[in-house]
Amino acid sequence: MAMIEAKGLTKLFGQDAKRGMPLLKQGWTKEKLLAEAKLTIGVNQADFTIEEGQIFVIMGLSGSGKSTLVRLLNRLIEPTGGTLLFQGQDVTKMSPEKLRQFRRKNIGMVFQKFALFPHRTVIQNVEYGLEVQGIAKKERREMAMRSLELVGLKGWENSYPDQLSGGMQQRVGLARGLASDPDILLMDEAFSALDPLIRKDMQDELLELQSKMKKTIVFITHDLDEALRIGDVIALMKDGSIVQIGTPEDILMQPANRYVERFVEDVDLSKVLTASHAMDKAETVTTDRGPRVALQFMRDRGVSSLYVVDKSMHLLGLVSAEDASRAVKENLKLVDVLQTDIPTTHPDTLLNELFELMGNSRLPVAVIGDNRRLKGVVIKGAVLAALAGGSNGDNGDNSPQNGGAAHGTA
Repeated sequence: MAMIEAKGLTKLFGQDAKRGMPLLKQGWTKEKLLAEAKLTIGVNQADFTIEEGQIFVIMGLSGSGKSTLVRLLNRLIEPTGGTLLFQGQDVTKMSPEKLRQFRRKNIGMVFQKFALFPHRTVIQNVEYGLEVQGIAKKERREMAMRSLELVGLKGWENSYPDQLSGGMQQRVGLARGLASDPDILLMDEAFSALDPLIRKDMQDELLELQSKMKKTIVFITHDLDEALRIGDVIALMKDGSIVQIGTPEDILMQPANRYVERFVEDVDLSKVLTASHAMDKAETVTTDRGPRVALQFMRDRGVSSLYVVDKSMHLLGLVSAEDASRAVKENLKLVDVLQTDIPTTHPDTLLNELFELMGNSRLPVAVIGDNRRLKGVVIKGAVLAALAGGSNGDNGDNSPQNGGAAHGTA
């Protein structure tokens, strides 16, 4: 379900700014508009949709228009043109009273500089927006405490901002934004003032919170690594215009133009691509087939081992040709000769998190989903191919002598 839909959303700065709308539609550039009409483009005819429960990242360099765009979403800045729908309601046409209710009930904001009142305690800071709404003291105190617990600050409610670290202060800001349980949370460069280690911790905490809250979050950043790390969808801006919208993988692997290519050219793909991008099909056998059938499968498929699964594709272990031969000679079942100490990972695990696991095992890494269902298998060659921009199965490194246990080889 779409939470926000923007169509032609535009902000021009200057006297009688609306006269610039037809000029934009005629294709006037930012430079021409400034030189001949004395108008400055803040946001240029932005079209996008933000789905419910999505982290939508708006990214760009300083002056790209990203902070202007986020302030259009709650009309802290009035748009010059276009439409902005919130669950079907046009925000640009809301009356002052309806707009106030929209800002209070439906949308929260977290700022870069924390914006905490130094003379108020932590809980009083978190309560502030609820107090402005006229919510009774007891109720707003309960709401604020729930919000503080959510961000891990229970026990700090009576402290003052100057008694907290930068990361803790930002958590207070986050708790304040969440206190009224808004449908949408706007986060404008929310972690930019933090040092790198705390910043990464806050990114992790945001992702953990999101797994519980399922909020619709619009996150502004100039940091590409941050955008790739937390974004479900990324909108990349330049000179007030959105130049590409897509998933992190889309932005990296299918840049829309040379500007996007240059923007992402130094990105470490291992910190973005996951096991699902590099995995190949795993050669399998079910336990009811027996060791003789397993050996025949290995001969037919040109591999020296197979992953053993049940009929629901739950991973049970791995059997090598040597172990299957022993089972035949000793009249054993496949389950009697299984290797169960197999390296495994989740499809969403980043490739850079797999390096140590792959380096410490002679076996490839089995990719398993919920209930240990086998999804595929990752070998070193497939990882290298993915990092080089190749597609799954293109690596040419699946033979037994090359460690091709992605197809069952030990």
